[in-house]
Amino acid sequence: MKSDILIIGGGASGLMAAYSAARNAADNGNDILVTVLEKMPRPGRKIMITGKGRCNFTNVKAWNDFSAHIRSNPNFVKSAFHSLPSEKVVGFFEGFGVKTVVERGDRAFPASYHASDIVDGLVNACYSVGVKIITESEVTGITFPGKEGGEFIATLATGDRYSGRRLIIATGGMSYPATGSTGDGYGWAQNAGHRITPTFPALTALVPKGYKDTALKGHIDRGTPLSELGTALCGIQLKNINVTLRIEGNDTDTEFGDIDFTDGGIEGPVGFQLSRKAVKAMVNGSKAALSLDLKAGVGLTELTERVKELWKEVDRDPRSRNLREKEKCRILLGKLMPWDLIPAFNAMHPEIITLERRGRTDTKVWINLVSIAKALKDWTFELSGYVGYERAVVTAGGVSTDEIVAKTMESRLVPGLYFCGEVTDMDCDTGGYNLQAAFCTGSLAGTSASKSL
Repeated sequence: MKSDILIIGGGASGLMAAYSAARNAADNGNDILVTVLEKMPRPGRKIMITGKGRCNFTNVKAWNDFSAHIRSNPNFVKSAFHSLPSEKVVGFFEGFGVKTVVERGDRAFPASYHASDIVDGLVNACYSVGVKIITESEVTGITFPGKEGGEFIATLATGDRYSGRRLIIATGGMSYPATGSTGDGYGWAQNAGHRITPTFPALTALVPKGYKDTALKGHIDRGTPLSELGTALCGIQLKNINVTLRIEGNDTDTEFGDIDFTDGGIEGPVGFQLSRKAVKAMVNGSKAALSLDLKAGVGLTELTERVKELWKEVDRDPRSRNLREKEKCRILLGKLMPWDLIPAFNAMHPEIITLERRGRTDTKVWINLVSIAKALKDWTFELSGYVGYERAVVTAGGVSTDEIVAKTMESRLVPGLYFCGEVTDMDCDTGGYNLQAAFCTGSLAGTSASKSL
């Protein structure tokens, strides 16, 4: 079964590569066959779960702002981005009947907030230019052309064989393997002589020490039961806080925004933002921690005075007359944080309450107001590990971009071989950046492969 261009992987980058290849050929009066081999029953399975099914499919920032959110090598993506910038991606989907909206942070969504609309738009685009999409076609091996040239041959699990004059590997990384991303492309790239930058899960939950009912470190499966601390924190969202990543005791990165405590650990926009560097540090054997500043807008001195004033208000309130010190402390904390956060805050900061024994039956309870202020400014979570590929949004690492021509996405080692999307050493922040990178590198790979025929 022969094709002019063979594409392995029917995800975001693979489908966009297929459309762009066939579209370019048609625009130039060439009649070529583009075939996509997808192992899953339907293409675009990972797109379907993007943004919890709402599908933040791109970010419409201009390149200078967009590139700051690429965590690997921004220069590798630059040519691809300019060949298919964000506004053209929006126009592409609008052109195939997908109405879109742009929300806070320049994030673009389908107006329906249904990821299936994005998948349908891609698939319909491919069909409109004659692309052949063959599902339930798991590739188990690739034969590369010899020095004298020839065709690429993909062998399926069924024994069927597909050949192509050009080959595009768009198999994704290893995150969410249930969608079909199981790292197959790395092995084929290595067989072709390519170097693989070590991979690790990124945009994933970070697991604080004591958050899960396990002594494991490193990869901690999301399904591991929560501990008492984890149960107390799970479901709480903290907004507008500063979060600092510490590696081996040194502050390495600080982000401002929101975090979520989930059944996985610490997530949310800021948690994800810091997870790449945190996971990489832990994979390399370093100790990592997150410090939460719940009162980012004020300094420690000012906050300490504010805590003391609030304590005086609580203490003077007639309703506090018959309350114990611990109960008044809880009222104080309720003025400083969400009520449901207090149990975990108390559990992790026993220093805020001191017991002074004055005799066998006389015990004085002291509320350490300075300690409360310090804890609010530096609530430290030592990290035990992270959720792995089973629920990581993206894979960091991959096929070395040093061995791929950035202006065409063609291999520097094997003529006619192209790479695009997450299989390459390319990952970005959450917020539509990763799908935009997949679309634009896929488009460039497909167009370049088509032009080279």
